[in-house]
Amino acid sequence: MADQTYRKPPEALRSDARENRERILAAAREAYALHGIDVPMAAIARRAKVGVATLYRRFPTRAALVTEAFSEQLAHCAAVLDEGLEDPDPWRGFCSVVEKVCMMQAAERGFTEAFLSQFPDHAGFAEERGRAEEGLALLIRRAKDCGRLRQDFDVHDITLLMLANCGAATGAGEDGPAASRRLVGYLLQSFRAEAAAPLPPPAPLGLDRLPA
Repeated sequence: MADQTYRKPPEALRSDARENRERILAAAREAYALHGIDVPMAAIARRAKVGVATLYRRFPTRAALVTEAFSEQLAHCAAVLDEGLEDPDPWRGFCSVVEKVCMMQAAERGFTEAFLSQFPDHAGFAEERGRAEEGLALLIRRAKDCGRLRQDFDVHDITLLMLANCGAATGAGEDGPAASRRLVGYLLQSFRAEAAAPLPPPAPLGLDRLPA
């Protein structure tokens, strides 16, 4: 007797796989935004309405899932820094990078933690962080050289700014993005060379000091 078992055509299987993958990534981004990147894989599978085995077939490690979930944001972050460095007006480029990165930090709460995490099998995030630090240092030097950024501004002040922005964005709840924009506006005004007055020395804060 011929085998009557129904089998989906290859096209349907590929479509199901794509849909499962997109559901998993969407669920992961939502969970990370709410709870950080330590959310259990099983919880993400439940949120995505797929089996845990299906999730692990697509993403065998938590690092693989985190990396893929935030790959678009990571690319956007790199593009923002490149655009700032390419701006013929160094001060405008500096302000643009600060505003856009802080906006991203306020909108994607999980991204900051993902960007700063150390995954032994995914070096991309650590490499991008190092590239970001180099790019920021160059951006700061250019803005100082054109006379617009106060000379005592230190690269570690970027981390201080992001710590403050993290507190404003998370502490203000639904009004986090508005609070972030207001804070960044205040701070950018204080960074201008013409507003400079003596300050205490900078705290030695690298980007790895940012909290989740």
